[in-house]
Amino acid sequence: MKGIITISAGQLFLAFVFILIAQASSFFYHLGLNRDIAVGSLRTFAQLFLMGYVLTFILGVENPYLTLLVFAVMVVSAVFIVKGRVKEKQVPYLVPTFLTMLLTYFLTTVFVSGMIVGTTPWWEPRYFIPTGGMVIGNSMSAISIALERMFRDLRQQRDVVEMKLALGANYREASDDLFRNAVKAGMIPSINAMMGVGLVFIPGMMSGQILAGTDPLIAIRYQIVVMFMLVGSTAITSLVVMLIVRKRCFGSGEEILVTHR
Repeated sequence: MKGIITISAGQLFLAFVFILIAQASSFFYHLGLNRDIAVGSLRTFAQLFLMGYVLTFILGVENPYLTLLVFAVMVVSAVFIVKGRVKEKQVPYLVPTFLTMLLTYFLTTVFVSGMIVGTTPWWEPRYFIPTGGMVIGNSMSAISIALERMFRDLRQQRDVVEMKLALGANYREASDDLFRNAVKAGMIPSINAMMGVGLVFIPGMMSGQILAGTDPLIAIRYQIVVMFMLVGSTAITSLVVMLIVRKRCFGSGEEILVTHR
């Protein structure tokens, strides 16, 4: 089995060719994405190198409190990213979203790392942090999509929801279609990923393990666990967050609090 091929600094900078292609595409076709591409590139570079040094330190120390601290910082960062994507000021959704994400992601990561993979101790950073990162990243996107969809639909279909309320429906019945569509929108990307995994694309974790020299059959088992984990955590987190936030979209008299901007 061949060893891992190290990517030099010069080879790493060659990857910026892809960023230049994206920048040129945005510039010539007036997509307005040049700033986002530039900021995203710099953040990717800085954040991943920072995480690399942090993980190197944590893997050497193997302290459970440091491991959980990094996990908590990752969740907090995810919440702020959700806040940046979901431009909603009339409904206080941030606190319940954070608490739900923190609890769900923690339990999911502990279950996968400690019970399915069987690491000892359960907080072993080499497994706990990467697993938690995959859960957080995937579910974060799902929550952003679901929240944005529900707030948008509630504004666009406000008259329909109010009509149902006037006819005697409670807030759950009046917003049932909106709720289901929002949760479905958040879950579809993860389900689509399951449909195409192994046939259309090779996921990142499996690719990384194979590049590191792991037996492909072992890498496949890990990837199956990851795919199932992502779908399950997305479903649980999206449902709980949406149930809580939907309630906050209505007042004590079940009047709609979300108004037109």
